[in-house]
Amino acid sequence: MRFLTTALILFPLFTLAAENTSAPIFDAAAAERFAKLALACVHKEYPNKISHVLNSDADVAPPRKLTPAFCGCYDWHSSVHGHWLLVRLVRTFPDAPFAAAARDALKKSLTAENLKEEANYLRGKGRASFERPYGLSWLLQLCAELREWDDPQAREMTANLRPLEEAAVERLKTWLPKLSHPVRIGEHDQTAFGLGLMLDYAHTAGNEEFAKLVSDSAKKFFLADKNCPLAYEPSGEDFLSPSLGEADVMRRVLPQSEFAKWLKEFMPQIPATANADWLPFVISPDPSDPKLAHLDGLNLSRAWMLEGILSALPSDDPRRPALQATADAHHRAGLAAVTGEHYEGGHWLGSFAVYLTTKRGIEHSKASSEGAISGGGAFRSPTKRTPVCRPPHLAVIPSASRGIPTEVTFEIVQQDPSTGGRDDKSLWRVANTFSFGLLVDRLCYFVVKSIALPCFRQPLVFRLDISVAFFGEILNFFLQTISFCTRLGDASFHLLFC
Repeated sequence: MRFLTTALILFPLFTLAAENTSAPIFDAAAAERFAKLALACVHKEYPNKISHVLNSDADVAPPRKLTPAFCGCYDWHSSVHGHWLLVRLVRTFPDAPFAAAARDALKKSLTAENLKEEANYLRGKGRASFERPYGLSWLLQLCAELREWDDPQAREMTANLRPLEEAAVERLKTWLPKLSHPVRIGEHDQTAFGLGLMLDYAHTAGNEEFAKLVSDSAKKFFLADKNCPLAYEPSGEDFLSPSLGEADVMRRVLPQSEFAKWLKEFMPQIPATANADWLPFVISPDPSDPKLAHLDGLNLSRAWMLEGILSALPSDDPRRPALQATADAHHRAGLAAVTGEHYEGGHWLGSFAVYLTTKRGIEHSKASSEGAISGGGAFRSPTKRTPVCRPPHLAVIPSASRGIPTEVTFEIVQQDPSTGGRDDKSLWRVANTFSFGLLVDRLCYFVVKSIALPCFRQPLVFRLDISVAFFGEILNFFLQTISFCTRLGDASFHLLFC
């Protein structure tokens, strides 16, 4: 059986010679696909995975009766941050084509009656741990976004949310002093990620008491940490990095110089060279599986955490190139996976993509520290960057068929990462006629058929250094590292270029 593999050489032109050094702009057209993902699910009640404690037969009810504001998007927390996504995008792009539909969806959900029922549910018997801390932290992020938005509808929704907001803050203020140890996992219960969202909310709300509690908790849990076990990440169902999540909250609570020193002791793995090999991005083995799809979200959250760490370091810190390189790689890989093809990922990945592309945690943290919150178009302002010469990046998209790869198609693309592939420009395409493509094709066939399948039941990695000159003096680049990674259980194949 033939196995057609499409390889994309994601090739930014040598920017040392480029005149345009402004960063790509995340515009309304790029945001629309994320808005559509949320609009498709915020009122989609089923399928639904409820986290519901039954005290009697009277507690048996459908999601729309239990939690009427947040009954869609498969689960409560995804519904909450799906609504946050809509607020964030309408606030950022008020005149976008999707804005009217987003406002209507928000108006339908965030009514005073619905949110009063939500508050009653949260305070109900046996629900002390309901959505704590993940869902409650996202709820506070929604409250913060609405508080910062100078808009009549936003002010109405803020008032409607007040009972639920107060119940959530009360619940977290009761819980944090009793939490004796941080939860260091890559899923919902992670302490570090929740603390970061709580702290950003507390600054927006002007709740100094809550901000101090969160900040003190972060220092109590993480200040003495050293030599994080980054090599043990990720776990197979992670969508958050325990190590990066910890660093991302600590950069919020420590002064710059103190954070830079803390990070050196906590994460000594960060090199002083501009490469992403120290923390490669991940690929979900099955995006249709609700747990295995978590790895697609891990790329997105790692990207924003890495960018957050970068934002807190001095401009001359020698670790910046390595952090930037791996942040860029995770950024590209993460956005490429936000397709909406499978509801298992489509109901939540859009929120992660928007949090990353609008730099929510970074812009908010900086504005909070300066005593002013930027709004609206501030997120779209292009920034100047120092010209750099980046190597090309290659990824492989396998077909659904199985078997030995026998044909390879290469495409050179000038990529705009901020639009998730929408504005990518194809520069050159060839299908198995170029000698380099033929070499890769035959090498893949030999590796899989003659070595990997008979002898190994684990991933096999090969590295090959090849130099290729193309377009004469205009384009002269090096294909530095090609990794052949096989999942041998079904002989599917991934080719990654770092």
